[in-house]
Amino acid sequence: MASHKILVIDDSKVIQKTVKSMLPPGNFEVLEAKDGEEGLKRIRQDKPSLIMLDFLLPKKSGWEVFQEIQASSDLRAIPLLLMSGRKEEVTEKIPEPFEYFEFIGKPFEKKQLIDAIKTAMAKSKKIRAAAAAGAAAAGGDDVAALKAQMAHMQKEIDTLKKQLSQILTFIKQKLK
Repeated sequence: MASHKILVIDDSKVIQKTVKSMLPPGNFEVLEAKDGEEGLKRIRQDKPSLIMLDFLLPKKSGWEVFQEIQASSDLRAIPLLLMSGRKEEVTEKIPEPFEYFEFIGKPFEKKQLIDAIKTAMAKSKKIRAAAAAGAAAAGGDDVAALKAQMAHMQKEIDTLKKQLSQILTFIKQKLK
């Protein structure tokens, strides 16, 4: 039984078969999608361990799929490997350095693919760790913000009490 699902979203059967042949046998189940729409469906349905995404795809481009992945915290946590025969098309839309995914140029060799997968996995771990730390910090920031807001409100209440006391004193003096 394969321990990792790799989704290859590419309209080229050659790339899909190449990836399958380059991975160590038995460790990986290679899933395939021929366009961006099918790729997004498979991502949500199959919950892959890694997504290999071609940048130029029919129906929904790799750029559009990338944007949807980045917009979802669940999908963004999945390691991503972008592929293209023309890196400049990727860097035109996403400037380097690539923080959230790894890039591999086509055609690629087995060692390049394995190294790119390892790097994509490492970048994904950093993203998940940063997200967890950010969530924890945000929780702490929320508490600190609420405490500051309460202190400010308490000052306003004290000021209003003082003003009310002054008004009552003034009214009492006028009534005499």
